[in-house]
Amino acid sequence: MGYQQEEFLISGTANAYEPETGEPFGVDGKWTVTPSATASYTTRALVYRPIDPKRFNGTVIVEWFNVSSGLDSAPDWTTAHNELARSGYIWVGISAQKIGLDSTKALGGPRYADLSHPGDSFSYDIFSQAGQAIWDNAVTMLDGLTPTVVIATGESQSAFRLVTYINAVHPIVDVYDGFLVHSRFAFGAPLYQAGTPAPVPNPGDVPSPTQIRDDLNVPVLVFMTETDAAVSGFSVTQPDSDMYRLWEVAGTAHADLYSVLNGSSDIGDGQDAVKDLESMQNPPSIVLPGLMECDYPVNTGPQHWVLQAAVDALNQWVVKGKLPPVAPRFETNGLMFEFDQNGNVRGGIRTPQVDVPIAMLSGIGNSGVPPEGAFCRLFGTTVPFTAEKIAELYPDHGWFVWQWARATHMAVKGGFILPDDGKELMKAAAMSDIGKKPRHLCKRSGRGGGLSTD
Repeated sequence: MGYQQEEFLISGTANAYEPETGEPFGVDGKWTVTPSATASYTTRALVYRPIDPKRFNGTVIVEWFNVSSGLDSAPDWTTAHNELARSGYIWVGISAQKIGLDSTKALGGPRYADLSHPGDSFSYDIFSQAGQAIWDNAVTMLDGLTPTVVIATGESQSAFRLVTYINAVHPIVDVYDGFLVHSRFAFGAPLYQAGTPAPVPNPGDVPSPTQIRDDLNVPVLVFMTETDAAVSGFSVTQPDSDMYRLWEVAGTAHADLYSVLNGSSDIGDGQDAVKDLESMQNPPSIVLPGLMECDYPVNTGPQHWVLQAAVDALNQWVVKGKLPPVAPRFETNGLMFEFDQNGNVRGGIRTPQVDVPIAMLSGIGNSGVPPEGAFCRLFGTTVPFTAEKIAELYPDHGWFVWQWARATHMAVKGGFILPDDGKELMKAAAMSDIGKKPRHLCKRSGRGGGLSTD
């Protein structure tokens, strides 16, 4: 992919924060905090940058490492790496939280002996200082490349922390030029780490639901799957504005086959689009062999295609001031989704995967045996259509390809799938067997030696 990796240690003294007034935070996200304690730290930054410096597009994407597994992981790099690489972004992953850094230190040997983290109360300022280090030390960290903008991103547990960071910390540090909040739930993360003594009730706790404050000076794009909306009780309903967009994506789950399996082997050669169609027809229930088996086949939906468009849309917003498209919201009755005749959610961002379906794609409905199987509820489900259903929807292959191409074109035109990805999706449909009639057996007919078909 034409990228190289470097790792850096970042040391400093970080602040913890507390509410300035001592009052609980409000649902509007307009939180005012002040430093409450300091502690020293040494963390790490992982940098992926183009080998050819001429390919750098000027934007650095800084991902708050997810630590839900107890280890540092980079779900946004995994899910959006094709767009990041082909468009020349620099990506930086930051170990902002204690459990991830401690695991790296324990597993990494002498190389990481100096790593030190005082606790997650200090994670917000560590993330700020890591972002500032990119600005101040680009000669070292970016091999002399000069960033134009620096954008923060985080998925799931990291998105919860970004909600709190945006509302409480960004207004007093102003390090990042924009935020991609990927798969948040209704609330943000606590201001204090677990176990830290605090008043009762804890003013560092956050309300549910929590809005993104509406007086920001930088853009925020919130990207939500069906799972995220359902788990949040459909309470993330903040209206769009000139500094806020909410994209809800139909047919998607908080975690899916691509994010935990297929994404790590996707090298951008177009085969992923082929795998997508195959996976929707034959979805697995085991995505982490030996670790986690779900009761039902997991979601194989279009999240990664739309997330790549979200990266581009946010970058255009930050760099050029071009507002992203306003996305349709999920259709619900307030308690549950509304579904179409094929069992897929109505509303939300539409893609060929849900508008020209070959399976029912959902962000809800899965389960598994605890403890590992408890995560299955985040993986959604895929229910492939029967051969009879496929034949009913697509009487021949050409009809399927035409419908798929039309839906893809609409998603590209709407700004929710990138043109390069749209081409790959259309190629995959043309290469598929969907809508093709089974070949009949052939037999010899009589004396002439010709062939006839049954």
